[in-house]
Amino acid sequence: MKIIVVKPFQNPKVMEIDHTLEAMQKTVGGYIEAVYPFDDPDVALVCNEEGKLEGLTPNRFLLNRNNGVCDFICGDFFLCYAPADSENFESMPDNLIQKYIEKFSAKGVRL
Repeated sequence: MKIIVVKPFQNPKVMEIDHTLEAMQKTVGGYIEAVYPFDDPDVALVCNEEGKLEGLTPNRFLLNRNNGVCDFICGDFFLCYAPADSENFESMPDNLIQKYIEKFSAKGVRL
């Protein structure tokens, strides 16, 4: 499965991982949680569900439509495709990869 991996203070990277729960958990370092904070409703942000509780390194802010901070993600996370008509995560479509790499670029990130 083709995903975009985002680590604290690093630029996002496109990676291929196995399409298994174990591979997804390994990528985020624990149990996974999916959130859907984007205008593209089929794009999932998958993170460690206990990242804040475990004190993982702050990674990126999630902004609302007015660019105000509505939450933040701790630890490594990845982006993938999660269409509403499917029960599974899927590879990130090529037409969305560059958009989300730019969105989560470490350039200008302040944490």
